[in-house]
Amino acid sequence: MANRRSLIVSACVAVGSLVLGGLAGCDKLGISASSSASTFKGVDITGANYRFSLPDLNGQTRTPDDFKGKVTAVFFGYTQCPDVCPIVLAELAQVKKMLGKDGDRLQAIFITVDPERDTPAVLKSYVGNFDSAFIALRGTPEQTTATARSFKVFFVKSPGKTPGSYTVDHTAGTYLFDTKGQVRLFEGYGSGLEALNADVKALLAAG
Repeated sequence: MANRRSLIVSACVAVGSLVLGGLAGCDKLGISASSSASTFKGVDITGANYRFSLPDLNGQTRTPDDFKGKVTAVFFGYTQCPDVCPIVLAELAQVKKMLGKDGDRLQAIFITVDPERDTPAVLKSYVGNFDSAFIALRGTPEQTTATARSFKVFFVKSPGKTPGSYTVDHTAGTYLFDTKGQVRLFEGYGSGLEALNADVKALLAAG
């Protein structure tokens, strides 16, 4: 049920229509549809004003500017996510390997939408299972809501059998920032390794 719900969420929010190949939802992302001449595999959202400013697990506030010189992949999720989140993080780890010597120029950022259960210790262990260089960010509930809203990311708790067993329905997709710290692409969940790898390479090559 959680798997189906997560996929339904990713298909129904604004970005879902983009993943399916349409551009009708661009206005909901707060951007204009870019030229059809784009060679990117993902959805080109160049010009969108998406930013984050959240503490990492050491309490240091991180922003896109901290990762200039790298392509930054930002994903919103939570550690108890049964399917989408681990698949996306595993794909990012695989793309990093596929990049070979340029692998260190891809920085994955995992922003938790469940700071209540995702403690620093839990997050450190979770992202470390995929790659020791992946960074997790954990804000207050208010910071989390504000950041998600700025990215047009949807998330909502779905009650479980006990108060602590809830799931979180959330937008499934990865935002790619270029080496200058500007958001450029939205990679929909299920786009595949080859598409993600191609877009990361293109952004790295662009400098």
